[in-house]
Amino acid sequence: MNLETKEQVLERLINQPKPICPHCGKEMQLWEVPPVAFADGLGWDSPYMYVCFNNDCPLYVNGWENLWENYAQHASYRCIKSPNDDIFEAMPVFSSIGGQGQVIDEQVMAEQEALKENIKKGFSILAECYVSKDEVTVIQLLMDASQPARVRIKAAEMAGDLGNLEAIELINNHKFGNPLLQEKADKAVEKIHERHFTRECPFCAEIIKRRAKICKHCGRDVSGK
Repeated sequence: MNLETKEQVLERLINQPKPICPHCGKEMQLWEVPPVAFADGLGWDSPYMYVCFNNDCPLYVNGWENLWENYAQHASYRCIKSPNDDIFEAMPVFSSIGGQGQVIDEQVMAEQEALKENIKKGFSILAECYVSKDEVTVIQLLMDASQPARVRIKAAEMAGDLGNLEAIELINNHKFGNPLLQEKADKAVEKIHERHFTRECPFCAEIIKRRAKICKHCGRDVSGK
């Protein structure tokens, strides 16, 4: 018998139709169970359950009065169902937002999965660039604001190893909104200078030899500066 991981269970349930609440006819939501026991104390039979969070559901609306009159508890019920059977049960809640922190937001999950794929794709491209010494593509990825931050940060690190002197001006003229990315880009420029034994003129900002005494661009004395 193969046991599913929590991730595998979630992937399977997301791709299945959600059950309909028998009390209100609304589609139930996928819900991650909390680390506490329920009902008979034997625990949950799945890491994810289906719960009706419709505040107009009769079970929820009438549950407040029922629990107060019979048990003197200011609480109500939500309809809950395990994905492993066809039984609908009632789960106590103590506020209108009770349990909603564990609702699985499928749109957010889809965005996260898309981000993971983009990061994976970006890293794959960068790996190919490193092998082929493709500095142009590395700089393009660094400048591309549509790329994930992790890909751009890695591109900045690689730019220091592969970038030529022309890349310095491109990087210096670009302002990055991410402070960590800006820091990595600045370090890349420093590394490019180190590799080519160059620096920037403190007066005109043009690139000159590290040991230069007179800037060949503006003619200023740069010795000791």
